[in-house]
Amino acid sequence: MKSILSEMQASGLLDADGAERVRPLLSEGKPLDEALVSSGALSEEQTLKFLSEKFGVPYLELADIELKKDFLAKFPVRILLKHRLVPLSIENGSVLVASARMFDTTGLDELRIATGLDCRLALAPATEIDRCARKFLGVGADTIESMANDAEPGIAVISDDQDDVDLSDAAGEASVIKFVNQVLSEAIQLRATDVHFEPFERELRLRYRVDGVLQEVNVPPQIKQFQPAIISRLKILAYLNIAEKRLPQDGRIKLRIGENELDVRASVIPMLHGEGVVLRLLHRNTALLGLEQLGMAAHDRAEIERILELPHGIFLVTGPTGSGKTSTLYAALSRINDSERKIVTIEDPVEYYLRGINQIQINQKSGLTFALGLRSILRHDPDVILIGEIRDHETAEIAVQASLTGHLVFSTLHTNDAPGATTRLVDMGVEPYLVASSLEGVLAQRLVRLICPKCREEVESPAKQTIRLEAGRVMPKTTWRGRGCRDCQNTGYRGRMCICELMSVSEEVRAAILSRASAGEIRKIAAKQGMQSLRTDGWRLILEGRTTLEEVMRATKEEGMAM
Repeated sequence: MKSILSEMQASGLLDADGAERVRPLLSEGKPLDEALVSSGALSEEQTLKFLSEKFGVPYLELADIELKKDFLAKFPVRILLKHRLVPLSIENGSVLVASARMFDTTGLDELRIATGLDCRLALAPATEIDRCARKFLGVGADTIESMANDAEPGIAVISDDQDDVDLSDAAGEASVIKFVNQVLSEAIQLRATDVHFEPFERELRLRYRVDGVLQEVNVPPQIKQFQPAIISRLKILAYLNIAEKRLPQDGRIKLRIGENELDVRASVIPMLHGEGVVLRLLHRNTALLGLEQLGMAAHDRAEIERILELPHGIFLVTGPTGSGKTSTLYAALSRINDSERKIVTIEDPVEYYLRGINQIQINQKSGLTFALGLRSILRHDPDVILIGEIRDHETAEIAVQASLTGHLVFSTLHTNDAPGATTRLVDMGVEPYLVASSLEGVLAQRLVRLICPKCREEVESPAKQTIRLEAGRVMPKTTWRGRGCRDCQNTGYRGRMCICELMSVSEEVRAAILSRASAGEIRKIAAKQGMQSLRTDGWRLILEGRTTLEEVMRATKEEGMAM
């Protein structure tokens, strides 16, 4: 090994200082590849590529590899996970196996004995091997494997029919705790906002929502028999009743995973084949964006800044769940947060913690609702009020009254577009004259996925898309897309940005609200005054090369851009 070390120095790959750090480790019996990496003399990639060339062993990139389940079923999962091996292909009774260890052949020997196949070594970075293991063997595969081995043969560890089993003990087992932690860690690494545990007759499906789109996660098939223990573990974390299986339950979990602090909203619902759980992950230490970073068009941002300087009135942000409404409102609050204003928020839950802003958490169990909290807030002499969501007539009525008595009120509402917010408030029972006199602006928004910067490439637009999109607008001859890479999980997208539809409430719009005009009629008035539709704003991002036509089409409705 020392001769190889000298050869590396002679080639200029390794300097004298690095060699000095490696030699003591070699004297202790550490393999050369591990000594080079652990000493910091060379990176793992540099080490493996040198050894590959030196010994004629192939070095492989595993980013684009695809492995089928029936192929992987030929190999014991326990051996693959224990020795960090990935079988790649079989040819003439010989299997090509990727490993990050050149000189440790224990795993290959065990695999050869277990399968009866000859094993040929290929080198690949450990991070790539771990990624392949999670992708193809399943997240938490090593934990599930050990749980299955510990179970008695032919007996399910826990069954939905076994009500007399102490699920709290099962859920507290180290292996179950480890599996749940692995799932949450994996979700954070993939930037997931939601984790879905979905029970079916023969499987427990696990899915992450990443950049607004659900992605199924590969899990070992044995996970189904541990379903009740896993669900019970999640319920224990959320301080829910593990014995209650017939009614929906909601809870919260506070977690610290590495440097990430999370507030997790847990929702449990009884389904046909067991309880389904959805976890909403809220990152407490996520940097809060300003209005400039939200990606709005300059004219929309300028109009919002004008509304922020008003002494009173209501500003609403509308859109479906997960469309970034709260982030937009917090960015707006941050802009006007100073020592001259008292800002109070009432939310369910408090998603971001803002210095200098008084924040109230809704507590349904103790009776602290939006309506009750709002009445108390008004006695605290606020200048600006943020209401997490207007859900009912009582909350809407108090919000309107607060704006009419000299307060600037921010809130969210569930409508599909900006003009629809006016009719929604009227449908809630608020008188049209109150809506017309208090409402100052409505922002409808959606989040569209951005093209991954690592695999972004310019492509020729398909002929069928090179058509007239709107008056005077034609699809350009070339557009941008993401080819798909390791960074974006081969989706071609990474990160999201909002597209907006901002309706300022002019005198003409107020008159239409007073006359109980429909949302469609109000839309026509607002469009004549310069309101741009969601699709038109999406078109801006397409031309800038930030997103794709398919993504804008997915996130928006037909109105505003005829196809």
